[in-house]
Amino acid sequence: MLRNRVRELRARDNYSQTELGKLIGVTRQTIGLIEKGDYEPSVKLALKIADVFDLSLEEIFWLEKERKAD
Repeated sequence: MLRNRVRELRARDNYSQTELGKLIGVTRQTIGLIEKGDYEPSVKLALKIADVFDLSLEEIFWLEKERKAD
């Protein structure tokens, strides 16, 4: 599962979902879905997000390993 820090970083920089969406060319709804983990952004979109926050992709997005059922 892809995890992210978008909500945390957006709050840190005082962006609304709408403002961040406008900066990267998507809707407020898309930002909300990314933050909840219900939408995995394309590489291009993830790079735009990283550019806004001046961070590397790995500082914002990471894969969480799925646990195996016993």
